[in-house]
Amino acid sequence: MSQLLPSIACNLDTNILLASLPLFSSEKVQGIEWSFDTLFHLAEVPDWYEELLQTYSRANRLVGHGVFFSLFSGRWSEDQKTWLKHLEETAKKYTFDHVTEHFGFMTGANFHDGAPVPIPYTPTTLRLGQDRLQRIAQAAECPVGLENLAFAYTLEDVKQHGDFLANLLAPVNGFIILDLHNFYCHLHNFNLDYKTLIAAYDLSLVREIHISGGSWEDASLEPDRKIRRDTHDDAVPVEVFELLKKTIPKCPNLKYIVLEQLGVGLKTEAEKQTFQNDFFTMEKIVAKFNEHASTDSLKKFLPPKFQNLADPFEDINLHQQQIALSNIFETAKDTPHAQELLLRSTLAKSTWQVEKWDPVMLETVLQIAKKWAKNRFD
Repeated sequence: MSQLLPSIACNLDTNILLASLPLFSSEKVQGIEWSFDTLFHLAEVPDWYEELLQTYSRANRLVGHGVFFSLFSGRWSEDQKTWLKHLEETAKKYTFDHVTEHFGFMTGANFHDGAPVPIPYTPTTLRLGQDRLQRIAQAAECPVGLENLAFAYTLEDVKQHGDFLANLLAPVNGFIILDLHNFYCHLHNFNLDYKTLIAAYDLSLVREIHISGGSWEDASLEPDRKIRRDTHDDAVPVEVFELLKKTIPKCPNLKYIVLEQLGVGLKTEAEKQTFQNDFFTMEKIVAKFNEHASTDSLKKFLPPKFQNLADPFEDINLHQQQIALSNIFETAKDTPHAQELLLRSTLAKSTWQVEKWDPVMLETVLQIAKKWAKNRFD
């Protein structure tokens, strides 16, 4: 393992920037993760923010994190085509050390308004994801990765996720962002132990680790049960820092450790100070490992050249199922009503296996759906 880079997710958000300014001023931040597609429709970027991005770009310490692409949408859309065009233009303007996307599909405009939604792990969805990743690699011309998911309907989904990620990434020689708060959500929500869950991932594929905070939600169907949500609006739990200490030495190709928090959780001076303290805690953990870092070169995860790709793969049946699922999530009055609608829909007795979904996790995704943007698939 070579030197690790303590980094932050820093987008054009006043609260994030104000919280991060002392860290930049003291030259603590060794890398920036930027959600590049949040600025695709912005007419003008402030000069000072442009200079910040270019400074890290010139140092090869800028990484891109996609928000809007919707990797597993069953139907290829004009929005996805436009997104790739913007990515290609952005990658020519900045030097990205790598580019990543979220796992799942979306109905709203922004994953951070809700959450990425899982898909069934089938040959069809594997082919679909591989097709889209090749197009991202072609546009970005740099290493490409995916982030592990925070939400699942069943324990079996959680156990299969790591293998599915590895198979998805293979054609692009891609890597994993291991989000340890997402990992923490699974540990709690499905009563798993660290050793069992970490064994589900090929840690040689981990190039970046995320740490962040989240929130708790009561499960009305099981009053004694609480669900951990990856809402990115609070401080990093002690448990996640402990996961970081355990996990770093297991990841031989790890390069970036990134602290994430949304600006909505950084409004007060106390919240900003807590964010800075979280960075210092992360930095201290990283420094301990850097003392013993080797000079071995890391795997570069460079993708092959993809030219003359065939027409985008689509699955209209999957697309129609996604429409049906989104409509149920956004219109169901409560969990029993959602269960009834699912069992009467085309999703019943399908690869989605809705009959096996944990009712408490279904309740959770209904709560998530309330935050989704209003626009749906055409």
